[in-house]
Amino acid sequence: MSVVGAYSYSYSYFLYGEAYHRDKEYPQYIVSGKGYLLSHKSGGGNIWFGSRKREGNLKGGNLRVEAMWPDLSRPSELEMEPINDSDHLDQILLHAHHNSQPILIDWMATWCRKCIYLKPKLEKLGAEYHDKIKFYYVDVNKVPQTLVKRGNISKMPTIQLWKDGEMKAEVIGGHKAWLVIEEVREMILKFL
Repeated sequence: MSVVGAYSYSYSYFLYGEAYHRDKEYPQYIVSGKGYLLSHKSGGGNIWFGSRKREGNLKGGNLRVEAMWPDLSRPSELEMEPINDSDHLDQILLHAHHNSQPILIDWMATWCRKCIYLKPKLEKLGAEYHDKIKFYYVDVNKVPQTLVKRGNISKMPTIQLWKDGEMKAEVIGGHKAWLVIEEVREMILKFL
Protein backbone atom coordinates (compact mmCIF):
# COMPACT_ATOMS: atom_id res chain seq x y z
CA MET A 1 0.00 0.00 0.00
CA SER A 2 1.29 3.46 -0.88
CA VAL A 3 0.09 6.83 0.29
CA VAL A 4 -0.50 9.50 -2.30
CA GLY A 5 -0.27 13.15 -1.27
CA ALA A 6 -0.49 16.14 -3.53
CA TYR A 7 -0.67 19.85 -2.83
CA SER A 8 -2.18 22.04 -5.49
CA TYR A 9 -0.66 25.50 -5.72
CA SER A 10 -3.72 26.92 -7.45
CA TYR A 11 -6.11 25.70 -4.73
CA SER A 12 -5.88 25.71 -0.97
CA TYR A 13 -6.48 22.07 -0.23
CA PHE A 14 -4.48 18.90 0.27
CA LEU A 15 -5.44 15.82 -1.71
CA TYR A 16 -4.82 12.53 0.05
CA GLY A 17 -5.28 9.04 -1.25
CA GLU A 18 -4.13 5.49 -0.84
CA ALA A 19 -3.22 3.16 -3.67
CA TYR A 20 -3.53 -0.59 -3.07
CA HIS A 21 -1.30 -2.83 -5.20
CA ARG A 22 -2.03 -6.40 -6.16
CA ASP A 23 1.46 -7.18 -7.47
CA LYS A 24 4.38 -5.72 -5.51
CA GLU A 25 7.24 -6.96 -7.68
CA TYR A 26 7.59 -3.79 -9.72
CA PRO A 27 8.08 -0.23 -8.53
CA GLN A 28 4.75 1.56 -8.61
CA TYR A 29 4.10 5.14 -9.53
CA ILE A 30 1.05 7.33 -9.76
CA VAL A 31 0.82 10.41 -11.93
CA SER A 32 -0.93 13.59 -10.80
CA GLY A 33 -1.38 17.06 -12.26
CA LYS A 34 1.60 18.44 -10.32
CA GLY A 35 3.91 15.41 -10.22
CA TYR A 36 4.11 11.72 -9.45
CA LEU A 37 4.83 9.37 -6.58
CA LEU A 38 7.19 6.38 -6.72
CA SER A 39 6.64 3.47 -4.38
CA HIS A 40 9.12 0.63 -4.02
CA LYS A 41 8.15 -2.98 -3.33
CA SER A 42 10.30 -2.98 -0.20
CA GLY A 43 7.98 -0.45 1.40
CA GLY A 44 10.97 1.55 2.59
CA GLY A 45 9.42 4.83 1.58
CA ASN A 46 7.81 6.84 -1.15
CA ILE A 47 9.36 9.59 -3.23
CA TRP A 48 7.28 12.49 -4.55
CA PHE A 49 8.49 14.31 -7.65
CA GLY A 50 6.92 17.75 -7.89
CA SER A 51 7.08 18.48 -11.56
CA ARG A 52 5.50 16.31 -14.20
CA LYS A 53 7.54 15.73 -17.37
CA ARG A 54 5.68 12.77 -18.86
CA GLU A 55 3.08 10.25 -17.87
CA GLY A 56 3.78 6.56 -17.39
CA ASN A 57 1.83 3.36 -17.06
CA LEU A 58 0.95 1.99 -13.68
CA LYS A 59 2.21 -1.58 -13.38
CA GLY A 60 0.80 -4.09 -11.02
CA GLY A 61 -2.86 -4.44 -11.86
CA ASN A 62 -5.67 -3.42 -9.55
CA LEU A 63 -5.55 0.10 -8.23
CA ARG A 64 -7.91 1.84 -5.85
CA VAL A 65 -7.48 5.52 -5.07
CA GLU A 66 -9.37 7.24 -2.27
CA ALA A 67 -9.53 11.03 -2.12
CA MET A 68 -10.25 13.38 0.74
CA TRP A 69 -11.64 16.76 -0.34
CA PRO A 70 -11.70 19.96 1.66
CA ASP A 71 -14.47 20.52 4.18
CA LEU A 72 -16.90 22.67 2.22
CA SER A 73 -19.04 23.29 5.29
CA ARG A 74 -16.33 25.66 6.58
CA PRO A 75 -15.81 28.87 4.64
CA SER A 76 -12.41 29.43 3.04
CA GLU A 77 -12.63 33.15 3.76
CA LEU A 78 -15.00 35.49 5.55
CA GLU A 79 -15.61 39.06 4.53
CA MET A 80 -14.75 41.41 7.37
CA GLU A 81 -17.54 43.70 8.52
CA PRO A 82 -16.99 47.47 8.54
CA ILE A 83 -17.17 49.64 11.65
CA ASN A 84 -18.73 53.02 10.81
CA ASP A 85 -18.48 55.14 13.97
CA SER A 86 -17.83 55.06 17.73
CA ASP A 87 -21.40 54.04 18.56
CA HIS A 88 -21.11 51.10 16.20
CA LEU A 89 -17.83 50.09 17.88
CA ASP A 90 -19.50 50.31 21.30
CA GLN A 91 -22.30 47.98 20.15
CA ILE A 92 -19.79 45.49 18.74
CA LEU A 93 -17.70 45.57 21.94
CA LEU A 94 -20.79 45.09 24.11
CA HIS A 95 -21.95 42.13 22.01
CA ALA A 96 -18.45 40.59 22.10
CA HIS A 97 -18.28 41.06 25.88
CA HIS A 98 -21.62 39.28 26.37
CA ASN A 99 -20.35 36.39 24.23
CA SER A 100 -16.92 36.36 25.94
CA GLN A 101 -15.39 36.62 22.50
CA PRO A 102 -12.51 38.86 21.38
CA ILE A 103 -12.70 40.89 18.19
CA LEU A 104 -10.01 41.84 15.71
CA ILE A 105 -10.04 45.25 14.01
CA ASP A 106 -8.02 46.04 10.89
CA TRP A 107 -7.46 49.81 10.70
CA MET A 108 -6.84 50.56 7.05
CA ALA A 109 -7.23 53.08 4.23
CA THR A 110 -8.13 52.60 0.58
CA TRP A 111 -5.01 54.52 -0.51
CA CYS A 112 -2.71 52.21 1.52
CA ARG A 113 -1.40 49.46 -0.78
CA LYS A 114 -0.25 47.24 2.09
CA CYS A 115 -3.68 47.57 3.69
CA ILE A 116 -5.43 46.50 0.50
CA TYR A 117 -3.02 43.59 0.01
CA LEU A 118 -3.38 42.43 3.62
CA LYS A 119 -7.19 42.51 3.85
CA PRO A 120 -7.91 39.29 1.85
CA LYS A 121 -5.25 37.45 3.85
CA LEU A 122 -6.92 38.55 7.07
CA GLU A 123 -10.27 37.37 5.68
CA LYS A 124 -8.77 33.91 5.10
CA LEU A 125 -7.40 33.95 8.63
CA GLY A 126 -10.87 34.97 9.81
CA ALA A 127 -12.28 31.80 8.27
CA GLU A 128 -9.90 29.72 10.40
CA TYR A 129 -11.16 31.33 13.60
CA HIS A 130 -14.74 32.07 12.50
CA ASP A 131 -16.33 30.54 15.59
CA LYS A 132 -13.84 31.99 18.11
CA ILE A 133 -13.18 35.58 17.06
CA LYS A 134 -14.95 38.15 14.88
CA PHE A 135 -13.02 40.22 12.30
CA TYR A 136 -13.84 43.86 11.49
CA TYR A 137 -12.21 46.68 9.56
CA VAL A 138 -12.21 50.46 9.78
CA ASP A 139 -11.47 52.62 6.74
CA VAL A 140 -9.95 55.63 8.51
CA ASN A 141 -10.94 58.00 5.67
CA LYS A 142 -14.64 57.11 5.87
CA VAL A 143 -15.19 57.35 9.63
CA PRO A 144 -15.17 60.23 12.11
CA GLN A 145 -11.71 61.03 13.44
CA THR A 146 -12.96 60.47 16.99
CA LEU A 147 -13.08 56.75 16.18
CA VAL A 148 -9.53 56.81 14.80
CA LYS A 149 -8.32 58.64 17.92
CA ARG A 150 -10.10 56.11 20.10
CA GLY A 151 -8.09 53.37 18.45
CA ASN A 152 -4.92 55.45 18.91
CA ILE A 153 -3.96 54.82 15.29
CA SER A 154 -0.78 56.39 13.96
CA LYS A 155 0.29 53.94 11.23
CA MET A 156 -1.51 51.70 8.80
CA PRO A 157 -2.27 48.92 8.56
CA THR A 158 -2.76 48.40 12.29
CA ILE A 159 -4.45 45.23 13.46
CA GLN A 160 -5.78 45.31 17.02
CA LEU A 161 -7.26 42.63 19.23
CA TRP A 162 -9.96 43.91 21.60
CA LYS A 163 -11.30 41.91 24.52
CA ASP A 164 -13.55 42.91 27.44
CA GLY A 165 -14.11 46.36 25.93
CA GLU A 166 -10.46 47.37 25.64
CA MET A 167 -7.58 46.97 23.25
CA LYS A 168 -5.28 44.17 24.44
CA ALA A 169 -2.67 43.87 21.66
CA GLU A 170 -1.81 45.21 18.24
CA VAL A 171 0.33 44.47 15.22
CA ILE A 172 1.50 47.28 12.95
CA GLY A 173 1.74 45.78 9.49
CA GLY A 174 4.44 47.71 7.68
CA HIS A 175 6.32 44.59 6.59
CA LYS A 176 5.64 41.49 4.45
CA ALA A 177 2.06 40.23 4.59
CA TRP A 178 2.91 36.65 5.56
CA LEU A 179 4.91 37.93 8.55
CA VAL A 180 2.03 40.17 9.61
CA ILE A 181 -0.40 37.25 9.35
CA GLU A 182 1.86 35.08 11.52
CA GLU A 183 2.11 37.85 14.12
CA VAL A 184 -1.67 38.27 14.08
CA ARG A 185 -2.12 34.50 14.44
CA GLU A 186 0.19 34.49 17.50
CA MET A 187 -1.71 37.46 18.94
CA ILE A 188 -5.03 35.63 18.48
CA LEU A 189 -3.77 32.43 20.08
CA LYS A 190 -2.46 34.39 23.06
CA PHE A 191 -5.93 35.77 23.86
CA LEU A 192 -8.19 32.83 22.99
